[in-house]
Amino acid sequence: MSDAAQPTAAEVRAAAEAVKTALDRHLAAVERRSGEDDPAVYDAFNQLAAAAEAYDELLYDRYDEVTPFEIPGAEDSLPPYTGPEEPNALSVLIRRDYAVAEPQRLMAQARRIEAADDEGAGVASSGTVHGALGLLFGEFEPDEIASRHKEFGLEEGDSTLWVTAADEAAEPGEWLEAPFEQADPQRVICRFDVSAVFDDEFDDGLDDDVDDRDDEAGDDGVRELEEGLDTDLDTDLDEDLDADEDLDEDGERARL
Repeated sequence: MSDAAQPTAAEVRAAAEAVKTALDRHLAAVERRSGEDDPAVYDAFNQLAAAAEAYDELLYDRYDEVTPFEIPGAEDSLPPYTGPEEPNALSVLIRRDYAVAEPQRLMAQARRIEAADDEGAGVASSGTVHGALGLLFGEFEPDEIASRHKEFGLEEGDSTLWVTAADEAAEPGEWLEAPFEQADPQRVICRFDVSAVFDDEFDDGLDDDVDDRDDEAGDDGVRELEEGLDTDLDTDLDEDLDADEDLDEDGERARL
């Protein structure tokens, strides 16, 4: 960064003073909090996080130094719950992402659905990925698709589930046009996220554990592990080849 773009020493000191002020406000809010999820504490926390982040950036730009503090981002936690203590109704919001990894497998499954239910042929066509997806999601419940996604040629992406509280149940048809528009993060009772990001973090730790166990087991332990893996791979490969043969037959029939 050029000298002209660098913050001044006075700006860095002002940012440090802002952190001190935010610390005092946060402590005061904590001391006066009315409950476990006091909104005042939440607001003071956000102000402190913003002040600390601004100071850290200016400190780095001016002096090439950083602070030892790591403030979690807003996406890492939910705001305090402000919904009813005894909810009379619940909404369960679910999003699951998929990639179409094997279009031929997907369309082969859709053709089986179409063949078993002639009425579905007028709604969607199994000859296209778009039509095959319409048939698939029209035939199976979302939870079944989630458990059998590989069988349908799909690859899982991120997913999230929010359980939110409501004062009363919605009127029939009230939210169907915009099902997620009224989701209030402050009424979320619990939330469950699944992401490859978490898998990567787990795999890093698992790799370290495996390395440690390999060192302890020695060559004999590694040899047994390799033999077991070879057997599993041979079995999986045979199953995959059988599935591919079925798909080839379906594809050949479609071309005819």
